[in-house]
Amino acid sequence: MPDNLNTSFAGADTQSWLKTHAINEVECFVPDVNGVLRGKTLPVAKFLKSLEDRALYLPSSAFLVAVDGRYSGSIDEGFAYADPDMRMVPDTSTLCVAPGNAGKAYVFADTFHMYDRPWMASPRHVLRAVLDLYHKRGWRAVMAPELEFYLTAPNPDPDRPITAPVGRNGRPENVQHPYDMQAMEEFEAVTRRLYEHAAITGLPLDTLIHESGTAQLEINLLHGDPLALADKVLLFKRLARQAAQANGMHATFMAKPIAAQAGSSMHLHMSIVDESGEPLFAGKDGEDSEMFAHFIGGLQKYIPEIMPLFAPNVNSYRRIRPNHSAPANIEWSHDNRSCGLRVPLGGRAARRIENRLPGADANPYLAMAGSLIAGYLGIEEQLARSAEASGNAYKSKSTLPKTMEEALDRFAACEPMRALLGEDFFQTYLRVKSVELDLFQSVVTSWERDHLLLKV
Repeated sequence: MPDNLNTSFAGADTQSWLKTHAINEVECFVPDVNGVLRGKTLPVAKFLKSLEDRALYLPSSAFLVAVDGRYSGSIDEGFAYADPDMRMVPDTSTLCVAPGNAGKAYVFADTFHMYDRPWMASPRHVLRAVLDLYHKRGWRAVMAPELEFYLTAPNPDPDRPITAPVGRNGRPENVQHPYDMQAMEEFEAVTRRLYEHAAITGLPLDTLIHESGTAQLEINLLHGDPLALADKVLLFKRLARQAAQANGMHATFMAKPIAAQAGSSMHLHMSIVDESGEPLFAGKDGEDSEMFAHFIGGLQKYIPEIMPLFAPNVNSYRRIRPNHSAPANIEWSHDNRSCGLRVPLGGRAARRIENRLPGADANPYLAMAGSLIAGYLGIEEQLARSAEASGNAYKSKSTLPKTMEEALDRFAACEPMRALLGEDFFQTYLRVKSVELDLFQSVVTSWERDHLLLKV
């Protein structure tokens, strides 16, 4: 493929771009509340027609599907059974060539009621609404996600533990290799394919490292607009799974896929600039601004109340435990990774806060929206941050919920968040997550069979 061939949409005429890249089929993505890509595949002629007549629809129950594929119903049973259509409006700025699929393109779509009111259960709309709050204040949020994931051997039997895949040397990893370059080479076939496909789709990938778990990797994405980056995170997950599968492996973004290994996170780096790009988290003297202190205060107050946005599954809470390579606190400090909120080293232009609490399983739109709205409320309410933590913050007392059940109860009671994120989203999210929790609690685990079956 020529180096100068633009394979992601950059404001060109849509029809011309599709023709230039010989596109004959478009996959139209609608991310649901779990970050699962739902939607439709369209012949290119139908796609172009839908842009003209706005007659592309998807059942609204797409936002009521639990992670196991079952419909969760609705508080409003009439809505659940009527299942009215939503209008899908492709965001043509997200068009990109689908790697490894000649003639196919990807595009993200927004969803609307028939009369163009946004369907506010959509995570894309939720994040966009939060960014609009910033825009009204003359601010622009800048984010950069870091995403961890495991490569594993195929796991066709979910009752069996996950194991490491066989690497290039013919052996699976059985010990930790943090930051080990030779260990990275074992999976070069996967990572090379991943970088090649990311270049085709226009993903802004930065550095890749081997993390502390066996066959655990971390990818950094370059900083930029949160909405565009949330799209890129989901696209990266899709490409990672494809690259792994093509090499006889699986890629998993579960928060805690292996009991004895580190969990996988999605660290979020955040800063705010004004309309001219001037950083607002540090003053001319390079010291933290009052806005920055209030932003951290907001994160400290509200993160414990909205944890389902960062830890959305029952498995998520297995990761957030002291001394398990993940913070279980909302302490803040400069360059201290045992804190839930870390201020990386750097000058005024690089002043930012890293939210280390979201898991890799979090929906990126919602984790970003939750982080930004917590910081926004901190600024609005002029909240003070705590004293800076020092030493081992893993020893700090945790104020975070320890289970999904507790997290959902606190989330439902957080009225400031409910008012800003919207009742439509809250009702839908709580319903789906409550159904998933109930489904999990109905399962008898192998631990129960092993330790209780013949002993109690």
